[in-house]
Amino acid sequence: MRRRIIVGAAIAAASWLAFVATRRWWKTWGVVADEATRPLPGDELVPEAQASDTRGITIEAPADAIWPWLVQMGYGRGGWYSIDQLDMRGGSADRIVDAWQDLAVGQIMPTHPGGGFEVKRLEPNRALVLFGDPSTMQPPRNAESEAMPAGLAASGTFLAQTPSEFKASWAFVLEPVGPDRTRLIERMRYWGGEGTPVATAALSLLGFGAFVMMQRQMVGIRSRAEQQANEEALPPMATATPVANGHEPDDPEKVQATR
Repeated sequence: MRRRIIVGAAIAAASWLAFVATRRWWKTWGVVADEATRPLPGDELVPEAQASDTRGITIEAPADAIWPWLVQMGYGRGGWYSIDQLDMRGGSADRIVDAWQDLAVGQIMPTHPGGGFEVKRLEPNRALVLFGDPSTMQPPRNAESEAMPAGLAASGTFLAQTPSEFKASWAFVLEPVGPDRTRLIERMRYWGGEGTPVATAALSLLGFGAFVMMQRQMVGIRSRAEQQANEEALPPMATATPVANGHEPDDPEKVQATR
């Protein structure tokens, strides 16, 4: 019996240490220097956050080449460049669409039919800050119902288990680190009411789910922005002179000289 207790305690301690180490990794994935601790735009929207996760990624493209991909995000728009089966109808955009570039403070960036994050801050090529609470996530009473994709409905069922009162901020910050290189920093802050053991456990689970989606999203934004930047940097293709019968066309001067 004593041996079982000792073995059980050792397993529990090892599991806890592994959880703590893994949690520290996914809460600060990709960040460098003081990115995880210094203030960022949008922090003031959820000052009493129970969870604050910061991630970063370096993109080989200037900020103005990344910004359009951020502006057109959203359900029914450009998507979230993440796991589309869980948050979209169809796939995320692989090109910049002019019709989705008109974004303003106060608008809703939809996460599902009838609701989403409100745009709180919009600094072109610098910062996009979104905010969500029950009032922004719930569709208006007179809104026409729209059938949700199966994956989005499933993720919505999980999110429905979160507290009825919550606040969340989601910041996308672009910081140039060279002529054609930019750091994309994402920070999500969350408050879900008074903490309880169940709520704390749910918050950890929710945080890991957000990490999986955000990591995939940041990689998706990087690949799209870098591909576009590379395509725009290519020199225009030279027009080849047609070749007749597999031979180079005759030089008119040489033809004249032989006559």
